[in-house]
Amino acid sequence: MCICEKFLREPVNAISHGAGAVGAIAALTLMVISAALYADVWHVVSFSIFGGTLILMYASSCLYHALKISDRALTVFRRIDHIMIFVVIVGSYTPLCLVPLRGAWGWSLLGAVWAIACAGIFIKILFMGAPRWISTVIYLVMGWLCVIAAYPLVKNLEPGALMWLAAGGLFYTVGAVIYSLKRPNPFPRILGFHEIWHCFVILGSASHFWLSFKYLMYI
Repeated sequence: MCICEKFLREPVNAISHGAGAVGAIAALTLMVISAALYADVWHVVSFSIFGGTLILMYASSCLYHALKISDRALTVFRRIDHIMIFVVIVGSYTPLCLVPLRGAWGWSLLGAVWAIACAGIFIKILFMGAPRWISTVIYLVMGWLCVIAAYPLVKNLEPGALMWLAAGGLFYTVGAVIYSLKRPNPFPRILGFHEIWHCFVILGSASHFWLSFKYLMYI
């Protein structure tokens, strides 16, 4: 850890989401190539958006936690890091809205998520110092907004797909609560609350990748 700390500001957080960025690149490649071969343009577009937002989120998080830069520059990277969370939530919704829910339900839900994301991004740009519970509530509202489309989702998705959709949401939710409460925090900077939050983010995005690749691909 001491060697890593010479080069990285927060080694564990930087490495975990650096690995996430590499995984996201692999996921994007796998989804898009498979969609081009076995599905249609809606799959290609929606998977491209989903995978692209994952890469942006993990890369920005990795850079923010890795770089030893001035406080002013760090504030800029922190703002980008937080904004990318809103972006990746929209990206995660895109395959759901453009494939199984495509139509009135899908476009309405995607529009609503975008509207909330824009409000959240606005808050992060102008009020970065706002209490973290505010952004956490917005993340959770965005993430669980899909329950309003429960009927068409159950109608169009098989049980395994619903399971992975819910699993991803639960992983993100538990992580967001840990991030907001800053608890548990057993080993700060090694396995503290922030490192645990990063692990839950990886589990959440991995669940939604599997949902897209295994189930949405063939709808």
